[in-house]
Amino acid sequence: MPIGDRILRHGLMPSSDQALRVQRNPGGVNLQRGGRTTPTLLIAALMLSVSSAAVLARDDNSSKSKAEETTKKKSAAEETTKKSSAERDTKKPSAVREANGSSGEETKNKSLTRKLEAMERRMQSLEMELNQKEARASMKAPANNDLFGAAPSPVSGLKIGMYGEIKFGSSQNAAANGQWQNGFDMGRLVLLPTYQVTDNIVFNAEIEFEHGGIALAADDKLGGTVEVEQAFFDIRFNDHFILRSPGVDLVPISFNNLYHEPTLFYSVQRPELANGLIPTTWWAPSAGFYGKIVDGLNYQFQISQSAEDFGDDFAHRGENLAPTPGGYAAGINGGSALALARAPLGDFTQMSNSPAFAFRLSYQPSFLPGFAGSSAVYYSPDVTVRGAYSDELLEDGTNRPLGKNAMTIFDTEARYRVPNTGLELRGEYAYINFSNPENLRANNDTDPTNNVGKDMYGYSGEIAYHVPLGNILGSDWEAVPFYRYTRQNLQTGGLFGSDLNGMNGSGDMTFHDIGIAVFPNPSLVFKLNYTKAIDHSATGPMADRVLGSVGWLW
Repeated sequence: MPIGDRILRHGLMPSSDQALRVQRNPGGVNLQRGGRTTPTLLIAALMLSVSSAAVLARDDNSSKSKAEETTKKKSAAEETTKKSSAERDTKKPSAVREANGSSGEETKNKSLTRKLEAMERRMQSLEMELNQKEARASMKAPANNDLFGAAPSPVSGLKIGMYGEIKFGSSQNAAANGQWQNGFDMGRLVLLPTYQVTDNIVFNAEIEFEHGGIALAADDKLGGTVEVEQAFFDIRFNDHFILRSPGVDLVPISFNNLYHEPTLFYSVQRPELANGLIPTTWWAPSAGFYGKIVDGLNYQFQISQSAEDFGDDFAHRGENLAPTPGGYAAGINGGSALALARAPLGDFTQMSNSPAFAFRLSYQPSFLPGFAGSSAVYYSPDVTVRGAYSDELLEDGTNRPLGKNAMTIFDTEARYRVPNTGLELRGEYAYINFSNPENLRANNDTDPTNNVGKDMYGYSGEIAYHVPLGNILGSDWEAVPFYRYTRQNLQTGGLFGSDLNGMNGSGDMTFHDIGIAVFPNPSLVFKLNYTKAIDHSATGPMADRVLGSVGWLW
């Protein structure tokens, strides 16, 4: 399947009549109605019978029995006709027989001709049935490769998929004054178990090992994570309503948040809009439902634990589930947007009573082949955590408390693979609005460089071209050179909260990504790309990079 079609999630299935279509040339028997004698027609009948027997010999026992019964009946009918005709002829005077000889011969010829035509039609029908059975027999059920796409599952209903990526290359380090430094990252290894409980109840999970995993010993030198990013049951009532049980699920906003496997985007790192404005992978405790509205139009609704304006570690979460005194990091800020705002998943440690609501429409209109897109909105009535405070002190020496602050996110994206060409286009727009930005912790933490305005936004456009490389090492390879332009502004201005207005333009950024992705098959990709980062600060972001990677999805 072409890579672009896979990304658009098209499935092309051959129709049954295409698979079973049989063409037959009836020229094997050429009936001529004039000038043929009875012996000639009888020989033709014999040839048809032999041919019919050869066809029937290939069929199963049921077809053989039916065909033999038909042949016996026809032979008996012919014998009866011959005997009756002979008896009538012997009773007539010879003169009459001679006078009617040619007429009788013509009558027999016509009768045999009709029988031959009927036999030919029957033989065609039998051959058609036989070919259909052979075609159905040749359409074997797909192999049971439910374990990582390579081996059968030992448990009925259990499937385990996997995806991952390994990264390497060189990048600028802003903390080292922009020095280029080489590095390596065992980015992630993700297991995707599913279990079909019943025909209409399916369990889904995603277990992720990031950056090499976790090890506490100094000689292990591992500082990664192990996370449960999905765990829920889907209960299907019909195509239009599928209930998603309480559990851990992805927030349904942005294509890249829902489908972030490395074979589905062309750069080494995820697209820039997915690294802050939409903090992929954005999971949350949640429940909801989804389904089909009409063909080509689907919906999803979710209620989840709200994002939190708290970006610090658990040491700064008090036992009262409020920030500890002495200051804490903001979850929403002008440097990384919402990257630190996800609520925790475990042990009832969330710091907000507020729910959040998300609604998404995905569309793939039949009148525009190759096009797919989605639009989604997310709303939290309050992202301020309980006990949130400003660093500003009141007259009594206590910190000024922070009030409510609603957050609304809108995202829309589109992907278009131009039919019958290798050209592919993508685009995305994301917008975030805060009802009361003066209550954001970033605007009240005495750090004026990370301040946030009334809103944030970003947009991107990408062009790619799919180039077939032919059959290499037994598979059809494809190369996809691409270019992506991204602009995002995380600090749109304004003076809110107690901090001074010290925004230096570092949140207003532009990215240019250029590179190539090579697919030996749709489940494996090798990538190489260069990223140029630009902002409006005095020194610049000093965040250029040249990276390569290997990614897979099974």
